[in-house]
Amino acid sequence: MSDPHVPAPRSEPDDAAAFQALERARALAKNPAARRRRKWKPGSMRGAGDTTAGPGLGNAGSGAKPSRRDPQKLGSLAESLLDARGWSEQVESASVITKWREIVGDDVANHSQIEHFEDGRLVVRASSTAWATNLKHLMGPVRSRIAEVVGPEVVTEIVVLGPKAPSWKHGIRSVPGRGPRDTYG
Repeated sequence: MSDPHVPAPRSEPDDAAAFQALERARALAKNPAARRRRKWKPGSMRGAGDTTAGPGLGNAGSGAKPSRRDPQKLGSLAESLLDARGWSEQVESASVITKWREIVGDDVANHSQIEHFEDGRLVVRASSTAWATNLKHLMGPVRSRIAEVVGPEVVTEIVVLGPKAPSWKHGIRSVPGRGPRDTYG
């Protein structure tokens, strides 16, 4: 005889998934050890202090000594999360890109833009060859300003490129050669 509280599975796919979920929930209810999860351990993060609470308290966290349950600074938690996930480099590169105008100033930012930033290599495209030359002469102050605003050793190399020249190739056939010569800027 079947249990009156257990509905019989139906052949429809929606009911089968719901029935399987119900069976899993019942199995977990019967076995409390299966419900336990691996707990997050904030004690491994910076500034977390001692993970024990004191004699006789286990890991309760109430006492005079620091414990894992004490409030922690959000900045240190965010830093440890970024380090654990490997996101630090992406955040640093994004901060260089978003703070470019603050780093170089309005005049230079109006005539330059960041093409890409990867593995500490910053590629900047200037609007003209004159601005590219000007940027090359300003590399010392720009490097020190980047270290000041974003942090040291975030940018290891800066490459300044001139403007892109237009393509003079039209159609499927073209004559090989250097093409027209001009500075384009």
